[in-house]
Amino acid sequence: MVPTEHPVSIEGVLLLEPQRFGDDRGRFVETYRREWLPLGREMIQGNRSEKAAGAVVGLHYHLHQADYWYVLRGAARVVLHDLREGSPTLSTTFVVDLDGNDERGLFIPPGVAHGFASLTDVLLWYLVDGYYNPADELGLAWDDPAVGADWGIAEPVLSPRDQANPRAAAIADAVRPHFKLRT
Repeated sequence: MVPTEHPVSIEGVLLLEPQRFGDDRGRFVETYRREWLPLGREMIQGNRSEKAAGAVVGLHYHLHQADYWYVLRGAARVVLHDLREGSPTLSTTFVVDLDGNDERGLFIPPGVAHGFASLTDVLLWYLVDGYYNPADELGLAWDDPAVGADWGIAEPVLSPRDQANPRAAAIADAVRPHFKLRT
């Protein structure tokens, strides 16, 4: 089953809509296939994130890890920002709403900052292609004017870590991502 691919303004990011099947009993969706991500590596860890309405997570980025996100329940406003030096879409911000009823998956390559606002209570399932590495857990200020995103939340609830993330201009060279196609 080949998903529908939706246009995205950041190089390497994929927004996929898998086929869904349903009847009076419910629905079935194949949410992920390795072959859908030709530039990605094998996903080796699955994670679950539950957030209450009003929560904002991120922005986070990794130098070495890619993510594949799928909202199972609720609605999330996802914000992506390309931090990769040399990328044809450097400094581009992309915003998309993912909803558990819409059946869309989002592949996020390394170096693309990502976060989400819980427009409702949200259950997010996501896969990563690297095991947790605290040295590869980096951040960007969620409210950086260079990102310029409308998070859709009037009074966001953020973690202390997310409140302390630097603006893009203040990211140290040692942790600034560089664009490269992955094979």
